Amino acid sequence: MSRLENVSTTIAGRTVSAVLAKPARLPAPGLVLYHAFKGLTDEFKELAVHYADQGYLAVAADLMDGKTDGGFVTAMLRMAFLNKARVEETATAWVAWLRANSDCTGRVGTVGWCFGGRWSLNASIATPVDATVVYYGSVDRSEADLSKLKGPVLGHFGKKDRIVKADSVAAFEGRMKTLAKPLELHWYEANHAFANPGNSWYDKAAADAANARTLTFLSYHLK
Repeated sequence: MSRLENVSTTIAGRTVSAVLAKPARLPAPGLVLYHAFKGLTDEFKELAVHYADQGYLAVAADLMDGKTDGGFVTAMLRMAFLNKARVEETATAWVAWLRANSDCTGRVGTVGWCFGGRWSLNASIATPVDATVVYYGSVDRSEADLSKLKGPVLGHFGKKDRIVKADSVAAFEGRMKTLAKPLELHWYEANHAFANPGNSWYDKAAADAANARTLTFLSYHLK
């Protein structure tokens, strides 16, 4: 991951960090990546490089203030007790940071996985973005919240997922349809976290299919 650069920005007197991967050609459209519940681990840093290879100025944001230690229970507790207002500030700050970056074309999208999938959607509600991708993240937001979306949304969900359930996604789909908001949903014969290589539920076939759809979606809306 030698191509990664540590970057930081300041919000309300506190410093937040991320890693940045640059594509070969600049300026480029920007992408903010949001990690899963364990924090900004190496697999999400590597995803920044992956998207940079596809022509994006990719920032993998740290929503956990550098914490990645501990097992499943520790990570779950850390996530449960996060200050959501501070996380939203951090998530949206990186969108603004990219838009202001001279290496960015000004078009910015978000992509997130699990915990980060929820924050990909949340950030897009809180601040305008040009495209939003949600990998098996909670989409339980009201019509009033979803009405604030300015760009299209792409969602990837597993049919075997017992964490983000089908009825919740169906309700989200209904609200988006009522609001006439552009939404593209795809379902996979897979479990939660099927696109995370470090997870026991990883499903390469589903992950590859979702990645191909994500790249097509982002290229259409950002490039």
